[in-house]
Amino acid sequence: MSRHGARNIRIAFTSAQLSHFGGVYLLHQFFQHLGLRTFLNYSISYPQRNNRYTLSELLIALMYPMILGLEKIEVSALLGTNGVFQYITGLPSFPNPTTLRRFLIRSAPEILPQLRAVHDDLRAHFICLPATPSSFWLDCDSTAHTLYGNQEGAVKGYNPGHPGKKSYHPLVITEAHGRDCLAGVLRPGNAHTATGVVDLLYNVLDFLPHHNRIRLRADAGFYNGDFVAYLKGKNITFSIVAHLTQALKRRLGALRYALISPVFSVATFRYQPHGWESQERFVALRRKLSNETADSQTTLFTLDRHAYSVIVTNLTMEPYNVFRYYQERAAMERIIRTLKEDYPFGQAPTTAFDANALYAELSLLAYNLMTWFKRLCLPDDWQSFTLPTIRHRLLMIPGELVRTRNVPTLRFPRNSPHQDVFSYALLKIEEIVPIV
Repeated sequence: MSRHGARNIRIAFTSAQLSHFGGVYLLHQFFQHLGLRTFLNYSISYPQRNNRYTLSELLIALMYPMILGLEKIEVSALLGTNGVFQYITGLPSFPNPTTLRRFLIRSAPEILPQLRAVHDDLRAHFICLPATPSSFWLDCDSTAHTLYGNQEGAVKGYNPGHPGKKSYHPLVITEAHGRDCLAGVLRPGNAHTATGVVDLLYNVLDFLPHHNRIRLRADAGFYNGDFVAYLKGKNITFSIVAHLTQALKRRLGALRYALISPVFSVATFRYQPHGWESQERFVALRRKLSNETADSQTTLFTLDRHAYSVIVTNLTMEPYNVFRYYQERAAMERIIRTLKEDYPFGQAPTTAFDANALYAELSLLAYNLMTWFKRLCLPDDWQSFTLPTIRHRLLMIPGELVRTRNVPTLRFPRNSPHQDVFSYALLKIEEIVPIV
């Protein structure tokens, strides 16, 4: 062989049976065994102007690019040239970007409330699989998604990453154990952090098993007397970061703190903020600052070389354990980062707010479907893998579709390193109980 590399090789772009997405066969099998398409067609009523694509085909055609990392609707056109992908997924052809965008704009007002109800039914089915948890830990948070252009609802508001830029301000509720997204809603950029949280939580409580204990964690944006009263009325235990008002700050300096370590000490006290219905339990964590830290900026309230953080709670834990429990809420921040970076949650493929809200709901459904697929069909040592890792190792395995004695065969590379996981997933998919 020449040391200068191969020469005189003929190049031909004639193969119609190669695919970068051969591994998507796993997802197709998962959807098929669930009966997802039938369930969507049966549960959502929407008159179609033409019969080229069914309603479920259009919805799934919007979700496949999200899962495969084709971030924008325009990029999904790549799947329109992939005959193997279309054959595997059973799509007669892949809808072009214009068709998908028009479908979002035209159908959103009618489909969005129905899709949310369908999504809740799916959440109710999967939240108890593979086993019903003894308790549910709900985490609430909002996030800003900066937009450029003239999208409806994109206005200036809470946007710490890009102050002064227009954005959407979506709200999300997740469950800590299974990492399911239990609820989410797209909101204009000037929406307050807690706006709509009671409505979302009402829907979540409707499909969660009523005999299970429910805990809720939230940051200071949800520090509100009416919200706390609602949680108490629903027998939900909560840990919410307190907004450090001047009245609350004055209490901190007069408390008796118990030393936990040379750096940390804690205290607990009863306090009724202005406008609240009753006194609540507050726990305070005091951290001793070093000389260097004391001289630098800090986002916490500081007093006499100590930094303070406060949580209002009805948990009966020891004060320091309340803070340790709340710190586990950091997992939700990773979920939101996943939704924004690996899925198009909060993006604006159209200028219409309702259409973008439908697109956001589909991105949450795509996230949940992958969460359920991973939880039920992949080995234990794969449970911590991110979506990009699963894409690279399973969904984007190159595949070749051939026919042997008129039997279609999907061939993968002989040296594929994760054949055992692929086979394991196929066996687990066979155990899936249909939802219809």
